[in-house]
Amino acid sequence: MKGLNKHPALALLPLLLGALAFFLVIGPRALDPQNIAWLKDGDPATHYLGWVFFRHSPWSFPLGLNPSYGMELGSAIIFSDSNPLLALLFKPFGAWLPETFQYFGMWLLLCFVLQAWFAWKLLGLITDNPVLRLLGTGLLVFSPPMFLRTDGHLSLVGHFLILAALYLALHPALERRRLAWGALLAVTALVHAYLLGMVALIWVADLFGKLWAGKLTRRQVLIELGSLFALVSVCCWQAGYFSITDGAAGGGFGFYRMNLLSLVDPDGWSFVLPGIPKGAGDYEGFNYLGLGVLLLLPLAAIGWYKSGISLKALLCSRPFLLLALIGLTLFALSNQIGFGLQTFSYPLPEFVLRAASIFRASGRMFWPVFYAIVILLTYLVVRGYRTRVAMGLLALALMVQVIDTRIAWAGLRAAKMLPEASAWASPMHDPFWASAAAHYKSIRAVMPKNQPDQWQAIADFAATHGLETDAAYLGRTSPQALEKLQLTTRSQLASGQYDPDSLYILDDDALELAVKSIHSETDLLTRVDDFVVLAPGWKHCNDCLAMVDQGRALSAIPLSQPGLVQTFNRSTRQLVKGWSTPEAWGTWSDGQDAQLLLRVAPGSHALVIEALAFAMPPNLSQRVIVSINGVEALSTRLTQVQGNRLEIRLSAAQVAEEYLNVQLHLPDAVSPKKLGFNDDARVMGLGLQTLTVQ
Repeated sequence: MKGLNKHPALALLPLLLGALAFFLVIGPRALDPQNIAWLKDGDPATHYLGWVFFRHSPWSFPLGLNPSYGMELGSAIIFSDSNPLLALLFKPFGAWLPETFQYFGMWLLLCFVLQAWFAWKLLGLITDNPVLRLLGTGLLVFSPPMFLRTDGHLSLVGHFLILAALYLALHPALERRRLAWGALLAVTALVHAYLLGMVALIWVADLFGKLWAGKLTRRQVLIELGSLFALVSVCCWQAGYFSITDGAAGGGFGFYRMNLLSLVDPDGWSFVLPGIPKGAGDYEGFNYLGLGVLLLLPLAAIGWYKSGISLKALLCSRPFLLLALIGLTLFALSNQIGFGLQTFSYPLPEFVLRAASIFRASGRMFWPVFYAIVILLTYLVVRGYRTRVAMGLLALALMVQVIDTRIAWAGLRAAKMLPEASAWASPMHDPFWASAAAHYKSIRAVMPKNQPDQWQAIADFAATHGLETDAAYLGRTSPQALEKLQLTTRSQLASGQYDPDSLYILDDDALELAVKSIHSETDLLTRVDDFVVLAPGWKHCNDCLAMVDQGRALSAIPLSQPGLVQTFNRSTRQLVKGWSTPEAWGTWSDGQDAQLLLRVAPGSHALVIEALAFAMPPNLSQRVIVSINGVEALSTRLTQVQGNRLEIRLSAAQVAEEYLNVQLHLPDAVSPKKLGFNDDARVMGLGLQTLTVQ
C-alpha cells in the first residue's frame, strides 16, 4: 500500500483535477486563441490590446517597451498587465500566428493546473495518502480569491506562484534552492508586480530562517541574496518596470484594503451566507474562505484538541515566515482598518504612505496568509483524525465549497462562454475611418489622460489599422510625461496647429477650445459616429474621403439623429446635472433630480431610454417622472433592475425647440449606504444606459 501511495502515475491526479476545475469554472471557449469575445471589456481588453500593439511593434531594449500603446505616456507591456512572460514568449512567432491571437485562455488553464500541482506538492508535506492529498488539493484549487480574478486581472490568477513559494519555504530538505527560488522569482517578475512582492517576501523570510536555523552560512545567504536580487532586477528591467520612474506609486492605499471581516464575508459567493456591508474599496481585499473551509474551522479545532498538537511549536518552527505572514496581514489591512462599515485609522509617516502606495491595492497581499490558513486547517484535520474520518471530513468540506461557491463562479463561466468572435464590434462604422487610417500614423484622444473616454474603441481601431495611439488604459503612467503632453495639447488647441500625422478625437472640453482656433481652410472638424474628429490637413488631401465640415458651428451637444443609439459610458455635456461618474455600462443618477440636454432632428417623435433601476423587488422600486422643457411627459414605476425601457413622446412644438431639457424626478432614490449595503453615499435611482431618438 505504501508503494502504491508513491506510484508515479499519481502525479496525474492533481493535473486532471486542475483541468477539470478549469473546464467547470471557465469553460473551453477561452482556449480558442482566435476567440476574443470574452476579452472585450475593462481590464481584459487592455491586456489583449497591450499584447496586440506589442506583437506588431519592432523589438526594443529593454525588451518589454511598448511605445505604440500609450506613446508619450511611457508604456511597457507590464503596465497593460498583458503578462510579459507569455508576451515575450509569443512575440518572436508573431508573423506566423493568426491575425487574431490571444494567449490568456491558455494562461488560465495553466494557472488552474499548476494551482492543483503545487497544492498537491504542499499536501505531500503533510501526508502521503493520495486521497487526502487530492481532497486537500481541491480545497486549495476552489479558491474564491483566485476565481474572482478570472473576471478582470488575468495575470493575478497566477496564485500557483504563491503556493510554489510556500512549498519551497516549507520543504524540509530543498535541494538546489538557488535554482528553484531563482526560477520562481524570475517567472513571477515577468507575470505581475503584486505576486512578485508576495513571493519575494516569502523567499527573504525563508532565506533568513535558514540562516537562523544554521542551515545556511552568512556567505551563502549573501551570495543568494545578491545573485537573485540581480536576476529579479534584470527581469523587471526587461519587462519594462523601470520605464516609468515617477509613476510607480498611485493613490488608493487604505481605500483598497482588506476588511477584518473579509474571511467570512462571501460578498455574493455563497448561497447560504449573506454578504456583510463594507467599504467601497474593500472588494480588493476579497478573501472569503468559502463555506467548505469555514466548515473545517470547528472540525480542525476539535482535531487539534484531540491530537495534542502544539500550535505554538508548529508556528514558531519557522519564525521568519510567520513574521512575513503577519506583516502581509498588517499591510493588507492598511492604516485604515475596516470592520464592516466602521473604520479605525492610525497615522503613518508620509514617506511610509508613499512607499506603501506602490502596492496600493493592499488587500491583495493577504493571499499567502489565506493559503497558509487553508493548509493549516487541512493539516489539523489530517493529523487530528483517523484516516477514514479525515477523508470524510475533507470530502464534505470540498463538496460544500464547490456547491456553495457555484453561485458566483457560474457567472464567471457564463462571461467566458459568450459566442466566439475574432473581432470586437466597433462603433466606428463610417467610411471616414478607413480613409483616415490610410492617411495618418497615429490617433490621439484629447485631452490626453490615462483611460480617456472611449479609449477601448480608439485603441482597437488603432491596433486594427497599425496606428499608434495615446488612448490607453495602463496600470501606471508617468505624471511628468502626462503633464508635458497635456501642455503641448493645450498649446495646439489654442493655436490651431496640430501634428499633421495625427488624427485627433476630442472630448467636450477640448471641442470648446478647438472651435475657436480651427483652421477651416485646411483642417476638418466634425462629428463622425458620435466621435468629435479633428483631422489636420484633411481638405488638402486628394485621396481622403470628402466630408461635411461643421467647423466653428460644431456644438458640444450633438444632434441626436433618429435611430442612432447613444451610450452614456463617458462624460458628455448632455449629462447636465444629477449624474454620477460614468462607468463601462452607463451612468447612475445621483440625487432625486437629474437633467439631460438634447438636440433632436426635425421629424423626431419620441425618446427611448434603456436604463437600470436601483430596485430590489418586492421592497424597493423607483418612481420616474419625466418632464420635457417643463412639461410632464411620462410617469412610471420601475420594479426590476435590468431591462427597463422608457418611451417618451415628443410634441411638434418640443421638437421645434433648439434644445430639449429632459428632467427626471426620482423621489424614491436612495443610497446603498443608507440601506446598509456598503459606504456608497450616492443617492441612486436610475442608471442611464442608452438613448435613441425615434
